[in-house]
Amino acid sequence: MLQQTPVVRVLPIWREWLDRWPTPADLAAASPAEVVRAWGRLGYPRRALRLHAAATEIAENHGNRVPEDHAELLDLPGIGSYTAAAVAVFAFGQHYTVVDTNIRRVHARLFSGKALPSKSLTAAETRLADQLMPEGREDSVKWNQSVMELGALVCTARAPKCDDCPVFDQCAWIAAGRPEPDYVPKGQSWHGTDRQVRGAMMAVLRHSPAPIPVDLLLTDRAGAEQLAARMERPEQETTDMLEKLWSLPAPPEQRERAFQGLVRDGLASRQGDEASLPG
Repeated sequence: MLQQTPVVRVLPIWREWLDRWPTPADLAAASPAEVVRAWGRLGYPRRALRLHAAATEIAENHGNRVPEDHAELLDLPGIGSYTAAAVAVFAFGQHYTVVDTNIRRVHARLFSGKALPSKSLTAAETRLADQLMPEGREDSVKWNQSVMELGALVCTARAPKCDDCPVFDQCAWIAAGRPEPDYVPKGQSWHGTDRQVRGAMMAVLRHSPAPIPVDLLLTDRAGAEQLAARMERPEQETTDMLEKLWSLPAPPEQRERAFQGLVRDGLASRQGDEASLPG
């Protein structure tokens, strides 16, 4: 859940999931539709399907316990090198190098004198992170936790709290006069993109208790009134989500492309002329 999503958005959903599905087997027993619906607005809903697939793998092949072995973690659906290292370190106290955006930023400023790390992880950054890692297992875990928290809470990207920094006097970036970054960070675009249309379609499917006509997802406001008559008294939440989808200035080919992408990714199911969340 924390991949590409801040803690403040994840925390309430994470708590709901743990209350509802306290073990991997509990999550594995849920349908993909239940899982995607419970994912809510966390974004990148394919992660929900990967988490469901990982829970199924853990329940069936790992005795319903998340494996401690790093190689076995990497074999789970949706788990890459960063997540495998993070789970090994923070859940099981093992000696692995964790390199996320916050840690990379602290390393860039404190040791390299740069305002920001490279746009994408480089071999040099990985080598630096490995070199900085304490040898002792307990110290290495504390190091990962401390540097990550320092980056998340103090050494932030846009407004670092340098006066509160415990290593202010050792910071190479401060010593260099706080040079400007080599590039201006840009967030991922949203308005007008296929991602926005996909997100609006997913909101409709999540809030609809029953399958809905595919055409309702593919039309704009101009064609909505006539098509909406085909639905039998939709719930207000479904209607609200449809209104938001219809209001998007997306041409027909973009709406079709977005819907087909959802079907291809397993996030939507089409049966004849109707669409729903995956079964």
